[in-house]
Amino acid sequence: MSDWVIRVIEQAGILGVGFLMFLETIFPPIPSEVIMPIAGVAAARGKLVLWQVIASGTTGAMLGNIFWYLAARALGIQRLHPIIDRWGQWLTISWPEVERSQRWFGIHGPLFVLIGRVIPTIRSLVSIPAGLLAMRFRNFIVASTIGTALWTAFLAGAGYKLGQHYHDIDQVIAPLSSAVIIALISIYAWRLWDHRRSKRAKSAADMDE
Repeated sequence: MSDWVIRVIEQAGILGVGFLMFLETIFPPIPSEVIMPIAGVAAARGKLVLWQVIASGTTGAMLGNIFWYLAARALGIQRLHPIIDRWGQWLTISWPEVERSQRWFGIHGPLFVLIGRVIPTIRSLVSIPAGLLAMRFRNFIVASTIGTALWTAFLAGAGYKLGQHYHDIDQVIAPLSSAVIIALISIYAWRLWDHRRSKRAKSAADMDE
């Protein structure tokens, strides 16, 4: 993977950085944790300019972010109503919770998006709830751009400083990504248990009546 990224950046330069970051957002298995540090190394060698690397990476990622936002918004949360009604037990969510989430997102959505953009593993997925819950496009753009710029600047800057040792970045980010995955699985397991417990309690209360 890293050899292919290096070839694209060497051949296409700044445009290659933006293209790769666009692909990374559309197809998450292509990691920004590889793309931007390699671009940072190229800047350290004088082949690219660091601020242009950051700007190009941010622009490419934002194009992917907008794609997912618009796709999710076109789908709309109402179309998921039957799915949530039928499979809500396994999704650990009910329609009233969706409606509460919409109200919460209307107030705290920008902060959620901004923070989500700098969290490994889920950063590429943040656009979907933002689109489904109809977050204002302007707020989405502002929050996403700030968070994405911070992330790309961090990775590119680390590659610029570390030079050939940019692989050391993965020693920090990989455990963090694993921790996020474990946390998400744990939260899902707890919500599944709590959802079933609440359902049993409601059934028992109905029987008592």
